[in-house]
Amino acid sequence: MFTDRLAATLVHLRLGLPHAALAELYGVDRSTVSAVIREVRPLLAARGFAIPNPPGLRIRTLDDLFAYADAEGVDIRLDGTEVQVRRPRAGRPGRKAFVSGKKKQNTIKTTTFSDHQGRALFSGVVRPGRMQALSR
Repeated sequence: MFTDRLAATLVHLRLGLPHAALAELYGVDRSTVSAVIREVRPLLAARGFAIPNPPGLRIRTLDDLFAYADAEGVDIRLDGTEVQVRRPRAGRPGRKAFVSGKKKQNTIKTTTFSDHQGRALFSGVVRPGRMQALSR
């Protein structure tokens, strides 16, 4: 059901709950939760993240986020999480890019930005595991 998929994604984004914990809550495999989040996040990003004040303002890109923060004097908090993923098939380009030196596993790093109240402003900057988190 799509509402369950959306709820799981929003819980992950808001609370930073690991995919394995969400899998336990929903009674599914961790890989299923990872697939659901990969499916729903682009849909959220395409719609933009709504900012409560002023209503109607949506942040669709990192440039929008930084422009909003500069204009409104909002301090942005950055959170990066590393999620284990299946190793890409042999012979596939970029296979080694997913190996994290920190976790010694195949991972992707997702970056989420929030305001001082913990409200998610933007999420969806995804990088292979060996790359550093976003910096500016």
